[in-house]
Amino acid sequence: MEREKQVKKENEKLDRVRRMREDDIEEIAELERLCFSVPWSEGLLSEALESSVNVCFVLEEQKRAVAYGIFQLLAGEGEVLRIGVLPSERRMGLGSKVLEAMEGYARANQGERIFLEVRESNQGARMLYKSWGFQELGIRRNYYQNPREDAVLMRLVLV
Repeated sequence: MEREKQVKKENEKLDRVRRMREDDIEEIAELERLCFSVPWSEGLLSEALESSVNVCFVLEEQKRAVAYGIFQLLAGEGEVLRIGVLPSERRMGLGSKVLEAMEGYARANQGERIFLEVRESNQGARMLYKSWGFQELGIRRNYYQNPREDAVLMRLVLV
């Protein structure tokens, strides 16, 4: 019975992915600070939101952002720029739901491939991406700062 309640709660969360709005920026900037060692500023988030090649998603629970994603699609190639999930809400399928929105957007707009970089040490994210069919293509040496770390370049072929 308790497990059924947990699954129901998780499924309710997964139904609330929507496009990001300007009034989300302050809250998303706070999520950035919680999720990344080098967070994007409110100004950079606003620029991403205003860009004609980006699409930004928010996953809400009880009118607060618990996950978000920033995706770019240009000439048939998508790039996951950011996926962030509130630390207390990780491992509940929220990042996967944001990724689903990105993939759906890419497919609806003739996207052929999606690329991303992920910290080499971020095994949870790498497992998530692999479960979606992303393949590791190579390493970008010293890609990340604070701390300095290599990135794993990954690709998902859509067609």
